[in-house]
Amino acid sequence: MTAKEKAKELVERMFNVDLQCDNEAMCMLYPHAIKCALIAVDEMLDFRNGLYINEGSLAHQYLIEVKHEIEKL
Repeated sequence: MTAKEKAKELVERMFNVDLQCDNEAMCMLYPHAIKCALIAVDEMLDFRNGLYINEGSLAHQYLIEVKHEIEKL
């Protein structure tokens, strides 16, 4: 799964609907889903030492890419 796909998946899981908003009220909640997804990625990055993920490793770089993709949404 690409970082972009993972970013969309995380936001969708936080939002619990498709990325397409059907009404204004749902669209207003979308920025909150993005913030929640960013918190999840930040938690994974903070916990990387416990997961033995070295800075600069493929796993670390992937998480950074996912974070950047979420920020683009």
